[in-house]
Amino acid sequence: MPSILAPRYWGAHLLALLMVAAASGLGWWQWDSYQARRDAEAVDLTQVEPIPLAEAMGPDDPFPGEYVGQPVLVEGSWLPEGTVYVSGREHEGRDGFWVVTPLAVGAATDPALPVVLGWSPTVEEAPAAPTGPGAVTAWLQPTDGTGEADIDRTDDVVPQVRTADLIQHVDQDLYGAYAVLDQERTDPLEAAATLAPADLEELPPPAGGTGLRNLLYALEWVVFAAFAAFVWWRYVRDVTRRRDEEDAAEEPASDTPVPSGT
Repeated sequence: MPSILAPRYWGAHLLALLMVAAASGLGWWQWDSYQARRDAEAVDLTQVEPIPLAEAMGPDDPFPGEYVGQPVLVEGSWLPEGTVYVSGREHEGRDGFWVVTPLAVGAATDPALPVVLGWSPTVEEAPAAPTGPGAVTAWLQPTDGTGEADIDRTDDVVPQVRTADLIQHVDQDLYGAYAVLDQERTDPLEAAATLAPADLEELPPPAGGTGLRNLLYALEWVVFAAFAAFVWWRYVRDVTRRRDEEDAAEEPASDTPVPSGT
């Protein structure tokens, strides 16, 4: 059997090597782009300069993924009758409630943004809701989507910060987001003075579709590299097999025995 390293095969080996290397490199580049896009979406914006809420989103806009954790400036009128208590929220290892009061952005009848004022161990220990005009700096967050149902709609306790639950407690539209009060960058607010700061939990992971195209391209290049390697292997196998068959055909037949004389 001829050696696959024979000079006659060097061209095929080199071409296969270049194709596999190129496909692998392009696949790695697309994978790196996929990771970079997801990292960029999950970047921590919590300490950047606050911007007006209107620069991040409008009342009818879907949540802008690039502004997760962005500090925003919100001014308007408090809606104390819309205050709810979100159960199952931890602070320093203790279970308790988030105190959430909507802030109508602008006039009292305008769409409102739910604002998490802080954490309380019980509903009874929570202070009275704020009233009148309000101005806060808060971290913008997407509403929860765990799907947990609000079993008792007769009280002010809800299982998650979800628009479908919160809208039951106000008489106007709500933004498709909520905000967590930044007590250090907001003027002292009596309604939050006795509350522990709400823990801004780990930033939500990027959406599942973020960078999906790059990921699919990366997989496509991996498949192409594997296919190029397979074609090379088939080529070498077929050529060497054909050479074996040709060599076998060229071998002289064994000597025919000569019958002995009588």
